[in-house]
Amino acid sequence: MKVAVLGAGAIGAYVGAALHRAGVEVHLIARGAHLEAIRRAGVRVLTPRGDFVAHPHATDDPTEVGPVDHVFLGLKANSYASAGPMIRPLLHGTTSIIAAQNGIPWWYFHGLKGPYEGYRIESVDPGGAVTSALPLDRAIGCVVYAATEIEEPGVIRHLEGTRFSIGEPNGELTERCTSFSRAAVEGGLKCPVERDLRRDVWIKLMGNIAFNPISALARATMAGICRHDGARELVVAMMRETVDVARRVGCDPGISIERRLRGAEKAGEHKTSTLQDLEKGKPLELDVLLAAVVELADLTGAEVPTLRAIHAVSDLLNENLVRAV
Repeated sequence: MKVAVLGAGAIGAYVGAALHRAGVEVHLIARGAHLEAIRRAGVRVLTPRGDFVAHPHATDDPTEVGPVDHVFLGLKANSYASAGPMIRPLLHGTTSIIAAQNGIPWWYFHGLKGPYEGYRIESVDPGGAVTSALPLDRAIGCVVYAATEIEEPGVIRHLEGTRFSIGEPNGELTERCTSFSRAAVEGGLKCPVERDLRRDVWIKLMGNIAFNPISALARATMAGICRHDGARELVVAMMRETVDVARRVGCDPGISIERRLRGAEKAGEHKTSTLQDLEKGKPLELDVLLAAVVELADLTGAEVPTLRAIHAVSDLLNENLVRAV
């Protein structure tokens, strides 16, 4: 098996290192000081499960890698539309694209039987630009239940979780999914192949849609948000509206809001990826979290006043960040 990790940051480098440990031919595509550190000393993973070092090939040029069996995308979703030139050298006739993203994926209604089959979510896939870069027939969904961070260039701190749930948009159990899953498990990850990955999408999104924008607006950790009575009530309202939208498009997350909150509290003083991006002055990954669900609310007639309000102020924050770059 040959795998390219495009966007070998905190999550991508962690997955790439695990796959390399399992004997997979891995190529990390990164840049800057992080790339140079990996080239010099490999990827050092610091984890409660036992630190290790992996030495996969690393480059900033996909043409050095050539076609692979799987492209694991560690990019932010707001980079997908412009990823085509980096993706194309990595593709052969059956190459899959495994997109490890938060929020609603561009493939969401692909292969989903029902009234919305084939619907393109404009806020996620504006003008079809993402579908053009990442063809739907190549897409394998991936929901990440792991927290990692780049402690310093070339060094990945694994904080919690090893689960990367994957699945085909049409729910089939394919060889391309099961073979990738086997390799990931051999490398020390949990990688179940789910027939209904959309349920995982919504379970993860129940937390992300609330904690990510609030953490950026309040500059608060997940535990800090949970400790504040008013902020906690806001999270509950956003989760309730999100579950309503999920059910209207045919998916019941099947998890209580109270249980989802308890899971967030266990993360402790963890900074969400959105807060980390804010502190680095990077654009915020909000369209796939908030804008997409507001768009689906419009599509289905759901009332989501809390989501609309938080989307408005967080979108304004993002606009100011983009102007400052």
